[in-house]
Amino acid sequence: MATINFGGVEENVVTREEFPLEKARAILQDDTIAVLGYGVQGPGQALNLRDNGFRVIIGQRQDSASWRKAEADGWVPGETLFDLEEAAARGTILANLLSDAGQIAVWPTLKKHLTAGKTLYFSHGFGITFNDQTHIIPPADVDVVLVAPKGSGTSLRRLFVAGGGLNSSFAVYQDATGHAYEKAVALGIGVGSGYLFETDFRKEVYSDLTGERGVLMGALAGIIEAQYQVLRQRGHSPSEAFNETVEELTQSLVPLVGENGMDWMFSNCSVTAQRGALDWKGRFREATLPVLNELYDSVASGQEAARTIQRGSTPGYRQELEAELKEVRDSELWQTGATVRELRSRAAEKVEKEESYALTADGN
Repeated sequence: MATINFGGVEENVVTREEFPLEKARAILQDDTIAVLGYGVQGPGQALNLRDNGFRVIIGQRQDSASWRKAEADGWVPGETLFDLEEAAARGTILANLLSDAGQIAVWPTLKKHLTAGKTLYFSHGFGITFNDQTHIIPPADVDVVLVAPKGSGTSLRRLFVAGGGLNSSFAVYQDATGHAYEKAVALGIGVGSGYLFETDFRKEVYSDLTGERGVLMGALAGIIEAQYQVLRQRGHSPSEAFNETVEELTQSLVPLVGENGMDWMFSNCSVTAQRGALDWKGRFREATLPVLNELYDSVASGQEAARTIQRGSTPGYRQELEAELKEVRDSELWQTGATVRELRSRAAEKVEKEESYALTADGN
């Protein structure tokens, strides 16, 4: 492990320097990793593991869109692509990457194949942390580990292909063999993590659910809607309101903050923007702190888990969800966004054509 200073607090992290890919391959050389579920995290993790030289098979419900996607990605039925139960029987490491609702539904079947010495792997602490509701209680003679990439499976794959990696947390819930820790780290390196930081299942799911409902999606969507509404009510056009609320945020500011930090952003804008942002950020912080604390309490109490399980298992939930998403998609805000994205795409294509023409002219 490397000891890294994070804002004045020292933490132990695992990087590829002290835990290279060759070491990870050696630790898992006798294992077959069965990736169960080819939906959100499954494709990215499975493809990265395969490309990194690990033995991987896929478990997925047949005659589904995800099964067809797996075939398109090069997984071969009967060789590296199986139904869920057969993959669970064949694997020595069962990577349970099904949705939370899917994990609950499949658990009785999956548990039968968790024989002594196998490893049960998660990328989310939900099923284990809230096992009073999910009833996911692993046998005592298997290792139970977690690697949670801090981003979508799509981002994990894109960064891997580009030569980078998403940071991931890792945890050991149960060490039956005495080798769970090294397996967890090896799997984290194998899926293409940039670096790994240690946590536990409870902290992973508490921070994850808070983040999803807060800054990462829920709060972000809410404050975007609020600012857009204020600008429209005060007489600004849809395109102006969208550009000042979303387009500048996503296409300019967030990438720069990711590259250089918020302090750099404050230092590299006009005095007008700088002063206004610094003067108002405290008010936004104080306004949102009570809501975020309420949110964290709801997560820690299990209320968010109960709501997720209840809604996800309700007959007709898919139809209800599609109606909610349609309302978002059809709103003026996001219809404007679709038009702005189309215009952005046209502009990019025009630049590409002009550059191609210039290169051809230079060649002549």
